[in-house]
Amino acid sequence: MVKEIVVEPVTRLEGHGGLRIVIGDDGKVKDAQFNITSTRFFEKFCEGRYCEHVPRITPRICGICPIPHHLAPTKAVEDAWGVEIPTPALKLRKLLINAKQYSSHMLHFYALAAPDFLLGPFADPALRNVVHVINKMPDVGAMALKMMDFGQKLCAEIGGKSVHPVSAIVGGMKKPMDEVARDKFLKMVPEQVDFMKKTVDIALKVITDYWDVVANVGVVPTYYLGMTKNGVHDIYEGDLRIVTPDGKKIDYDVHNYLDVIGEHIPDHSYATHTYYKPAGYPDGIYRANTLAMTNCADKMATPLADEALKAMKAKIGDVSHHTFAYHWARIIEAVEAIELIAQYLEDPDIVNPDCKTLDVEPREGSGVGVVEAPRGILLYNIWSDDQGICKKLNLLVATNHNIAGIEKTLMHVAKQVFEDKALEGLKLPDPWIK
Repeated sequence: MVKEIVVEPVTRLEGHGGLRIVIGDDGKVKDAQFNITSTRFFEKFCEGRYCEHVPRITPRICGICPIPHHLAPTKAVEDAWGVEIPTPALKLRKLLINAKQYSSHMLHFYALAAPDFLLGPFADPALRNVVHVINKMPDVGAMALKMMDFGQKLCAEIGGKSVHPVSAIVGGMKKPMDEVARDKFLKMVPEQVDFMKKTVDIALKVITDYWDVVANVGVVPTYYLGMTKNGVHDIYEGDLRIVTPDGKKIDYDVHNYLDVIGEHIPDHSYATHTYYKPAGYPDGIYRANTLAMTNCADKMATPLADEALKAMKAKIGDVSHHTFAYHWARIIEAVEAIELIAQYLEDPDIVNPDCKTLDVEPREGSGVGVVEAPRGILLYNIWSDDQGICKKLNLLVATNHNIAGIEKTLMHVAKQVFEDKALEGLKLPDPWIK
């Protein structure tokens, strides 16, 4: 008798989704699906609207990463119209996107990942949640909440709102950061750096305790898609970089993304599966997100993060296919984010009123804007007419990039669990809390 295992919903990020695993009467895994609602209909929402309105519409795609969905289309319009933004605006945007990176990564690590590790993956689901963790580890819970709160409030200060920002305009930013607010956040930075160091210690203990799981479960070779600037990790600007399963790195100008990314819609899905075009589908299945970014990076942009990257690569290799290492990579990116936040808050350009240009004229053309969201690359390609009306929008979000890779990983792990019984022989640590 065919058995179906359904886990729904898995996430509401960029679409409502669930997992579906089909097991045949012979005990073999027949199918594994990650089903989500596609967000590509936002492309149609934007057609016929002023291009300058698009960055106000697309942040509604996702409540977790609205800031990347605000900045990517703004960059795309500027690219289409040939607009150069002032340096203070560039720095403000980088501060804004790193504040979001910091807050989101801490939310993911403490609220989504930590309960499984701290209580153990087989603990009662009623207890395996962030509320129970906070109750049992109040000091850690308070620290986590302060880290998330810092990032979100910094986003609100620069973006106007923390969830659906309004501050980026074609040509720069509406206004600089207020000096009083800058000083207030700057005073908080030492405490946040201390919190981040403690988080690194917790994360490394998790990796050490669960090394048997990290090294053996979900180790799935794929391609990886990330963004680097001259090989350095960058979440705001750079080239697209593909890393092959054997570690070769290939850079592409973002405008040539159609040479990199192919799209395929399987029979079981309404959502686009993307793949590395030169390798074909399904051989070119790739993954995005944090591990993809650290696999792509030759180095991180800040010293503490770069030391952390070197330590990770020394342990699991220059190119890691360990699915559980996504957590490790996420922490490394968070370290970089708080270092960059400190750097930009100390920069006088953050309060410089020369943060927008008036030299903005609509013109007919096509533009590409790319940033890295907490879950992977966001790519916006917009076509404008000579009146500044959006004729067409092509939008590839992190979910698009990850669906095929998630399904490949899910199939691999499902076979490990149901066919090979691989988990039964793994060494699991005692729960940190009960």
